[in-house]
Amino acid sequence: MHQDVMRALAERADPDDAAHLQRFFKTGPGEYGEGDVFLGVRVPATRQVAKEFVDLSLPEIDLLLDSAVHEHRLAALLILVGRFERADAARTRDDVERERVADFYLAAVLRGRVDNWDLVDTSAERILGGWLYDRPRRLVFDLGADEDLWRRRVALLTTFGFIRRGDASTTLELAPRVLDDRRDLTQKAVGWMLREVGKRVDRALLTGFLDEYASDMGATALSYATEHLDPDARARYRRLRRTGAFSDAPTSESAPLREAPRTRSPRGR
Repeated sequence: MHQDVMRALAERADPDDAAHLQRFFKTGPGEYGEGDVFLGVRVPATRQVAKEFVDLSLPEIDLLLDSAVHEHRLAALLILVGRFERADAARTRDDVERERVADFYLAAVLRGRVDNWDLVDTSAERILGGWLYDRPRRLVFDLGADEDLWRRRVALLTTFGFIRRGDASTTLELAPRVLDDRRDLTQKAVGWMLREVGKRVDRALLTGFLDEYASDMGATALSYATEHLDPDARARYRRLRRTGAFSDAPTSESAPLREAPRTRSPRGR
């Protein structure tokens, strides 16, 4: 029962950690996590609790997601991720269960229960990234077009599930649509996903994107995206952002986007 999960988390709570987490996750008036409540349970302990309740039913998970307490919602999402990954594994593949969990998760996102960056980052790539990899991806672009901070971040982090499988196409199509969102958590997510494209798929795809869009990017997104490039390349893209034009010849880390190698394409979108 969900009350057992709550009790297990309460047993691991630390008031000093709660006070720190309230500050760290910006829960003050007007901040992105306004009103979020913390018990003070560290993530490894929350993960351990989630492992103890892997068979919790979806209605019980829903009750945890409706809690005002952050660690209750995190535990619920960790249980849900585990449930999806068991249904997604080759030996225990269950497409009915995969769809059931994905639909359940999307409903939680749309009603605002996946509402802080760690909750999004723990769950979106694992559930929607796994579910949508070989399916039409219109949902990703619909979420990305939503002005709600958390739905947009879900869209961006969902593409991490595709990147991990060698497919950068959705990230590269979504990123230009949200570049003008200067909210810090969107900027960081965009830059992070672009960096992962260069790291895990093909660096030419990243530099090609930057050649075309660096002048439109916020400083935070550009900094995150170029983190693994050499210092000269990073400096060139910073100049491009400031001036709108390169002031020197292209380096080996720069290639036009249209010449970048293709990645595996999804079946529809």
